Amino acid sequence: MRIENHRLMGVPFQEAQWMGGEIAPEIVVLHDTASRLAPGAAASYLARNDAKVSVHFVVERDGQITQQVPANRAAWHAGKSTWQGRSGCNDFSLGIEMVNAGQMTWASETMARAWWGELLSISLFGIELIETSQHGHGLWMPYPEPQIGAVVSLLEVLFRDIPTLTDITTHWYVSPGRKVDPNPLFPLDHVRARVLGRDDPTDATADAGSIAIRPGRFVQTDTPGDTLNLRRWPSFNPNVIAAIPDATLLPLLRQGVFAGRDWLCVEYGGQQGWVLAAYTADFTV
Repeated sequence: MRIENHRLMGVPFQEAQWMGGEIAPEIVVLHDTASRLAPGAAASYLARNDAKVSVHFVVERDGQITQQVPANRAAWHAGKSTWQGRSGCNDFSLGIEMVNAGQMTWASETMARAWWGELLSISLFGIELIETSQHGHGLWMPYPEPQIGAVVSLLEVLFRDIPTLTDITTHWYVSPGRKVDPNPLFPLDHVRARVLGRDDPTDATADAGSIAIRPGRFVQTDTPGDTLNLRRWPSFNPNVIAAIPDATLLPLLRQGVFAGRDWLCVEYGGQQGWVLAAYTADFTV
């Protein structure tokens, strides 16, 4: 992908009804649509609505990207907002909306209720109960790996091709107390580290919460008929970097307990990453 004439080549362009004048974007603001999950539903609303809202890019759960405002024009996505003492972020930012249900409440032990009333299966969507100072208390839907991958790829292109861009932030950061998106399951630190080339604080957290293993110890994957995900860090947030075949022998580097689960840091295919210990077996050489 590349930006050419302020348009992202190779993706659909669905012109938004509402947009402002020319801008030189300095930051990217990430959002959740807090909408129905059907492909195209959020994009259609954002392109044509009576609320006078718009956004530059919409990223579906399957990774499909739609552009709606040229990258040198203002979109109405941030509302009342402030960034490093400057108000009115629409005047110097690009907005990316990720299709997500937003903050939900309990409907039953197995179902979550979205703000518009739709019931969503907690187990099917991997919905989690989380409370943070920025987001408050709620049920939240994780972001599928194709969606996170598409967001990272889009950001990499934007920062490569638009020299005025300097940073990535969120709607909850520029509009604290008013907005809570993206939700607490979005791997913001990891995405910023990937795109901006800065240290990933998640790596430091993983190292601090684990212990090093003496050289020469191995484990073997135990997933008959399936593969085991190698993850960038010990979390179920979208961060898979490889799929390891069953019965693969892996050098063991570190081990630790994260969110109540045993994780192992191993080496596979020249990469270091984390796997769930429950799907491995000790191997003596």
